[in-house]
Amino acid sequence: MVALSDRSPSRRMRGILFLSGWACLLVVLAGCGGSAHQRAHGAAALTVTDFAGREVRFAEKPIRIVALSNGETNIIYALGGELVGRPASTTPLADEAAERVTQIGTAHEVDLEKIALLHPDVVLGNDPMNVKDIPMLEGIGAKVVLTSANSIDEIKRQIALFGQLLGREEKAVELVGGIEAEEGRLSAASAESGPRALLVYGAPGTFMAALPSSLGGDILEAAGGYNIASDFPRLQSYPQYAQLNAERIVEADPQVIFIMTHGSPEEVEDSFRKEMQNNAAWKGVQAVKNGRVEVLPSDLFGSSPGSRIVEALRLMRDKLASVSSERSDE
Repeated sequence: MVALSDRSPSRRMRGILFLSGWACLLVVLAGCGGSAHQRAHGAAALTVTDFAGREVRFAEKPIRIVALSNGETNIIYALGGELVGRPASTTPLADEAAERVTQIGTAHEVDLEKIALLHPDVVLGNDPMNVKDIPMLEGIGAKVVLTSANSIDEIKRQIALFGQLLGREEKAVELVGGIEAEEGRLSAASAESGPRALLVYGAPGTFMAALPSSLGGDILEAAGGYNIASDFPRLQSYPQYAQLNAERIVEADPQVIFIMTHGSPEEVEDSFRKEMQNNAAWKGVQAVKNGRVEVLPSDLFGSSPGSRIVEALRLMRDKLASVSSERSDE
């Protein structure tokens, strides 16, 4: 038995400890060398593929996040994340904390100076709208992840992608599951037998019919409505929308007309009603005769509601059910 009264190891033990320590050091150095090698060759701790098909690599999970649209903002907070920059908008957001975040322009008009001051790790933009902004955003050291929200399915894909970005995959699965459960409850409703509806997107003096390929059009059909503009020719500059054609609208005779707008709903509604008054043909449309022309809430329909899509579906379902009820009483 080795005497340890002097609390010092024997020569043999010292040799073992030295060799063990050296071996551990080699392992650590090898690990560091490997990490350095990986960093030198651009390896990433996280890689995501955005809606533009771009692989975006991060050395570590992004912390400082900027969103250019309300829908992305709502999703990030629904997943338990936070932003350092959010879109400039008067439309209410889903989370009060998001309202206090610095405003940095929008997807339509990116404020590079304000974004640069926030030193973001990533900017969440729109595909294809913000493709042109990628070089300048990357020039300030930010990664760019592009998505879009032209359908309920695309919103579900956004949630899954941002869940991956935040490391909140389980929460993303939960949110998507809630949307799919609501879709399942609505699936019994037939778009062919539902109320005939015209969904108008507009600003004062500018109005377009939402096609089924738009988010509003997708919500309308998922909730059981029949989109009378489904076969209207799409606009080249806004392919999810079509030009309003009074003759075709009168022929289709919608039972309800919904108006979507980013802001100033009263002004937009007044402008649309004046436009209808200038064309006598509108007076024969059921929706006009029966006073079923209504502006939808801007936070759910003026732009993508993101994680609040379930609220938009339920609201549309209730409004269509009201039209059906009135129709049965006539």
